[in-house]
Formats: sequence, C-alpha cells, structure tokens
Amino acid sequence: MPFTLHLRSRLPSAIRSLILQKKPNIRNTSSMAGELRPASLVVLPRSLAPAFERFCQVNTGPLPLLGQSEPEKWMLPPQGAISETRMGHPQFWKYEFGACTGSLASLEQYSEQLKDMVAFFLGCSFSLEEALEKAGLPRRDPAGHSQAGAYKTTVPCVTHAGFCCPLVVTMRPIPKDKLEGLVRACCSLGGEQGQPVHMGDPELLGIKELSKPAYGDAMVCPPGEVPVFWPSPLTSLGAVSSCETPLAFASIPGCTVMTDLKDAKAPPGCLTPERIPEVHHISQDPLHYSIASVSASQKIRELESMIGIDPVLITTGFPTHFNHEPPEETDGPPGAVALVAFLQALEKEVAIIVDQRAWNLHQKIVEDAVEQGVLKTQIPILTYQGGSVEAAQAFLCKNGDPQTPRFDHLVAIERAGRAADGNYYNARKMNIKHLVDPIDDLFLAAKKIPGISSTGVGDGGNELGMGKVKEAVRRHIRHGDVIACDVEADFAVIAGVSNWGGYALACALYILYSCAVHSQYLRKAVGPSRAPGDQAWTQALPSVIKEEKMLGILVQHKVRSGVSGIVGMEVDGLPFHNTHAEMIQKLVDVTTAQV
Repeated sequence: MPFTLHLRSRLPSAIRSLILQKKPNIRNTSSMAGELRPASLVVLPRSLAPAFERFCQVNTGPLPLLGQSEPEKWMLPPQGAISETRMGHPQFWKYEFGACTGSLASLEQYSEQLKDMVAFFLGCSFSLEEALEKAGLPRRDPAGHSQAGAYKTTVPCVTHAGFCCPLVVTMRPIPKDKLEGLVRACCSLGGEQGQPVHMGDPELLGIKELSKPAYGDAMVCPPGEVPVFWPSPLTSLGAVSSCETPLAFASIPGCTVMTDLKDAKAPPGCLTPERIPEVHHISQDPLHYSIASVSASQKIRELESMIGIDPVLITTGFPTHFNHEPPEETDGPPGAVALVAFLQALEKEVAIIVDQRAWNLHQKIVEDAVEQGVLKTQIPILTYQGGSVEAAQAFLCKNGDPQTPRFDHLVAIERAGRAADGNYYNARKMNIKHLVDPIDDLFLAAKKIPGISSTGVGDGGNELGMGKVKEAVRRHIRHGDVIACDVEADFAVIAGVSNWGGYALACALYILYSCAVHSQYLRKAVGPSRAPGDQAWTQALPSVIKEEKMLGILVQHKVRSGVSGIVGMEVDGLPFHNTHAEMIQKLVDVTTAQV
C-alpha cells in the first residue's frame, strides 16, 4: 500500500531549518521531534522492493517498516505539495554494487534513476531519551551533540532473497537498580522497538570493544552499571550493502526525515500483565540479565512453590540401592526424560551423560521411552570417566578450546553429588563412591568456560549442584554434615521429589517460550515469533499418561523406589497414582492456564 507523506505546516522552525539544510554536518534529529517522528530512508530499485519489504517484515525489531513509496511518485512535486522525502533533504550514502561510494546532500542529480526506485520509510520513533526521563534517569549523550554509537553484532538477521546482515544495536549504561524501571518505560513508550535485546556483557552479542562502534561515537559504561542494548534501524545499511545492487541510497546515521505516519504496531496506552516486563539477573560472569513478562514470572514462581511441597520425607541418592542390581532409583530418570522431551520440541540438541556401568540400562530406558511415545527420538547417551581438569575441558569444548563449548547448559536431576571429603553418600550416609563416575568435574570445569551454565535439581542436599545450599543442608538435613554435596551449580532447584523439579523445568520452558516478551528478547528482535502455546510444545509437556508409562518402563527394568526399595509404581516411597499424578496435573494446569 503506497503512502504519501507530508510535513505538517506547524513543524517547529528550528527543526525545519535543521532538516532542510544541505550541509554535510546534519546531525541527530531523533530526540528533537515534537508530535512528528523521525524515519530513516532506504532507496532501492523497483525489482528489489518486494524482497526488501519481506526482509523488514521478518526482522521487525531493527527494521520497523512504516511504509513505502511507489516508483515515480516520490519525486519533487509542485510547490505547495512538497513530499517530506524531498523537502527534508536528508543526507544519503550512495551504494554501488554493495560498496558505499559517497555521501549526498540531495538526490536531485539521480532523478531519472529514481523513477524506477522505491523509497522505504523505517521507523525511528522510539525515544530512548523520553524513556530515560520517565525512569528518572539523566540523558547520557556522547560529547557535544554527536551521534550515539551503534555496534554491529554477530547476531544474524533472518535472510531473505539476497538480503542478509548482522543486527546493529545501540547501547546505554544503566544503573542496576534502575534496569526494571527503564525496561518498563521503554516497552510502554516504544512497544517491541522499545524492548532491549540484551542486558549485560557485550561479548555475548559478539561486540569486542564498546570503545569502537561501527557508527557514531562511543558510549562509556562506568563500573557498576549495566550496558543495555536496543535494536537499531542502522541494521538496514548492512542489508543495502548485502544485496549488491548497482545503485541504492540510504540515510546517513543520524539524518532522518520527520513524519506523522504512525507505526501499525504502536504500543498500547498501558501494558497488560502479558506485556509488562520483569528483569531477572541470570549470571555475574559473564554479566547477563534476561526479561520475562510479569504473568510468566508469576506462573514460574507458582511452579516453584508447588514442587517445594514434601508430603512425606525428603530422601534421595543415586545410586541408592548399592546391594541391588541395578542400584538406581525411580527418582531422577523420569524428570530428566521429561525435560529432554520438551527440549526436543524446542529443537535443541540434547544428550544424557551417565555412569559407564549404567550405560546399558539408560540406553534401554531411552529406547523404550521412544517406542512408547514418551520421547520423540533417540538421544545420545554419553559417559565420562574423568582424569584431570584438562580432560573435563576437552569433553565440554570442541578441541578443548574454551571459546567453543559443545554445550550451553548442564543439568543434573537427582545425580549423586561429591561431598567435601571427596566421597559420594546416599541419604543413609553409606558411601557409594565405587558406583559413581566423577561427572561433578564437568560442572566444576564449566564454571571457567564462558557460555556454559549449570542447574542442579535435588531434594535431599546430596545431589550434584546442591553445593549452592550446602550450609543449609548441613544444618537441617539428617547426616547433612557428611552427605552434603560440595559442588555448586549456577542454579539450584529444590523440590520435594527431584522428578517434580524436572517436570517443573519443562513447564517453565513452555511458559518462557510462550511469553512474547521473553521470546523477543531471546530472538534479539529478529526473525518471526512463534505462536504462544505451539501445539508441538503442548504435546511435549509432561502428562500423567506419559509419566505413568515412564515409571512403568523403570519398573520393567527392576529400578526401585528410593525410600522403600520396592519395585513398583512409586517414587521415594510415594505412590504414583494420587500423589505424583496429582502433582503432574497441577503443574500442567498452572502452565497452560490463560491469564
């Protein structure tokens, strides 16, 4: 649909004179507009217009397309009906076969070529300065009135028909205690374009040095403040270069035209719980924050509260039954398989690592789970015998290089954890070290490898990862001074039964990936969003039917309940029907409930 844009007659004279001048020192107008809003321009041959339009549509975060002209209809009109595109005289970069070959104060000399070209208007309406003011923060422009820096990332935009380029972002340093207030102000004022795409270590975006922006002038991030990044329409410059067309034009960074054209996705007057963002600190090294909606966060807290209920007795140990074959217990594998099933639905690569002596058992369990529809496909079953720090690093990283980890996250669910004396104990203080491989070493090595985080799920304090709460275990758990795991995970999930923690993690992933706020943050505002409650995700959630099948598989392989030692339909001495089935259904009900 074509758009004809005109400057309003009441445009403030100072702004109007700034936009009209042809001098090469035109600078940022993005924070100067009153009712009018700035837009940047991209001018391409008519033949490329449909492809570029689609490219913008699948990368709406950095490229919010407001409208486009029709060929031959955006040239210099008669006096009194001056198109904003020409009247504004923005500076342009000229591109020839992908290379920027010069800057122009006017496109007048290309009037013949422009007859077969299309102008695209990309919104720059989000005012960060306005959001800073709303959050009670001062503006922090670079020195003077120069253009704030923008940085090329290693995050690729979704490609389309020859258009491909990395995401470009802008950055502002924000005090930690002001993060959530600013993010909410940004989302309220700017909608999707206002939401940050990253908060924390620039290297997680592939930005090596904040002192070297790709465009504009560097912003300094003082110690103790958090660098926060937003998608930038300057992403379009890489797209123009990538198509390598014989002739194209684009607005120079900071040079915009003013328009009263509204974004079709303008933010609502107030945010609903599904859109109100909540900021969460994920890690300190590397520094990383994430965002989820208030409603998604409330659901996850409700899941945490539910799985913390222990109706009978906290007990654990894996392998607990050292006098039986197999010595494994029914708490742990079902929760792990439930998490694997949902990760498969998210199309993640997943593997399970086990003790070498138990490899055959777990291989059969997984094969049966696939056959009975609990798992979608077979997954690799790995083992690790350890030996040294170098061996652990070599296992976790490609060619042993900590810059290229093979895994993003390590999860331990009811996994025997190493105590302070180097042994492994069950809940009865029996040393089971002879049955346990040193998989703890992988969690210790991951602490020193950027990009790998870890989670431990347990219910008794002697599980891998529970070193995070070892002092509490020593004080409150029977034999805690001996059996407490000494190895920490980055995140500890404490559950009444560890399987419940695995189920809850799968449900939490469903909630987060169905959360529009979190999904956009993960996508860095590029690529299409997936429909909330995707059917494949819903089917991958734990269910009473699937978990009953899973427990039946363990019983078939003579795996025993942790407390009673019974080979039957129970976990930690609690019957599946009523107790575990009821918990599974409650978790799923909370997860899929409409807010």
